[in-house]
Amino acid sequence: MIKKLMLAVAALAASTSFAFAQVDVNKADAAALDGIKGVGPSMSKLILDERAKGEFKDWADFQQRVKGVGDKKAMKLSEAGLQVNGKALDGAAAKAEKTSAKADAKARPAERKEAM
Repeated sequence: MIKKLMLAVAALAASTSFAFAQVDVNKADAAALDGIKGVGPSMSKLILDERAKGEFKDWADFQQRVKGVGDKKAMKLSEAGLQVNGKALDGAAAKAEKTSAKADAKARPAERKEAM
């Protein structure tokens, strides 16, 4: 029983760390960009084409230069792990933490029942 529980925890930890991988638009290749939820091949190409003209300075520069990325889309991309110069969009990190905290709180009652 303990072995199964340890295996489940290890699998969960591995999947969680992969799901929240951070990808910087100024360093990533097309495959890494495609791995971000909300970024497909066409957006990857747009990002790489714009980046070839010069690195993105910040999120505002990114939004201005990449067609189709407004405030809502930028927030979702940032929550999915996209960064500009190593920084998430302001407010996206806080929202991701709240979501994570809610998921943890929901998991705790189930853990208590299993322990009984």
